[in-house]
Amino acid sequence: MIEALGFEFFRSALLSGLMASVICGIIGSYIYVRHMISIAGGISHAAFGGIGLGYLLGIDPLVGAFWFTLGIAALIWGLVERAKEHIDTLIGAFWAGGMAFGILCLSLTPGYTPDLFSYLFGNILLVAPEHLTMIALLAVSIVLLFCILYPVLQALAFDTEYATISNLPTRSLHLVVLSLIAISVVVLIQVVGIILVIALLTLPAAIARPCSGTLKGMMVRATLISMILTTSGIFLSWIFDIPSGSTIILLGVAVYLLVLGGGGIVRGFRKDLQNTD
Repeated sequence: MIEALGFEFFRSALLSGLMASVICGIIGSYIYVRHMISIAGGISHAAFGGIGLGYLLGIDPLVGAFWFTLGIAALIWGLVERAKEHIDTLIGAFWAGGMAFGILCLSLTPGYTPDLFSYLFGNILLVAPEHLTMIALLAVSIVLLFCILYPVLQALAFDTEYATISNLPTRSLHLVVLSLIAISVVVLIQVVGIILVIALLTLPAAIARPCSGTLKGMMVRATLISMILTTSGIFLSWIFDIPSGSTIILLGVAVYLLVLGGGGIVRGFRKDLQNTD
């Protein structure tokens, strides 16, 4: 296991996993508290349309996914805020429409698309240097943004009506959050792929929630949990020669179930004590 650290691609994978964990911890916690998991799922699957478009246009598929997903996020924001369209209908439309558009673009693309599997399920061991830079820039930007706007974003997360009455720029902030979700999805595609990205965004936050009293504390704990999951998953995938993205997610699911089961046991024990009294 130690010899793996001698390879540059392995060190890059660990570094990208740690930086992606910062994104997951902060954005994932906000998504979890705001109950925006379904929106993030719709945006993540719509990103497949951008990947297909990138192949069709002959550009980097992640570049295509970046702009396409940003456009989808802006469109969702506009339809929800201005047209007052029902959010569940929009999510279903963009979820299915994005995937269908990607398949159509790929079918029209001449030649073979060998990297398609990695975009669907991720391969953190193949993170390119330019993508590593993109992950680092996004992680730093998210940390700075949430440090500056934390009081406002906290108010928006827990009480949207109060934030609106207080004349806070809720509509603009909602667009910013949707854009950050879209960009985070594109960055995390390389780590766990489109199919599993929503799990990486939500599982660390779900694990951290029971032991967190504040949103800030939840973000810190979710970041640390995500770092442990990604690092452990990368090492296990190296040892057993199995897909890294799936390994990371399965570890997260296992830990979440343990936390959920442990919480149930504690609650049951307390109930038994109360009944005894």
